[in-house]
Amino acid sequence: MYILTLESNPEGVYCIKNDIGEQIIPIFEEEDDIERYSFLLEESLDIPRLKIMEVDEEDLIYACQSRNQKYTIITSDDLIIPPKDLA
Repeated sequence: MYILTLESNPEGVYCIKNDIGEQIIPIFEEEDDIERYSFLLEESLDIPRLKIMEVDEEDLIYACQSRNQKYTIITSDDLIIPPKDLA
């Protein structure tokens, strides 16, 4: 499993906001998918450089649940497009 962090701050995990403003961590199953998403995100928005981190699925899901942090698992069958802005 893979997540995005800021290259300058690997402790901070990249989140997206849903329609009601909740922050959700996208967790990718496939490295190719997160590489593509990261490239599109950096190309479409003026944001700091991102870093792809491989994480243990069980540890990450446990950490999210213990902090009441929402997450979604992006499978190879899913298509996720970066937001047009970060607002």
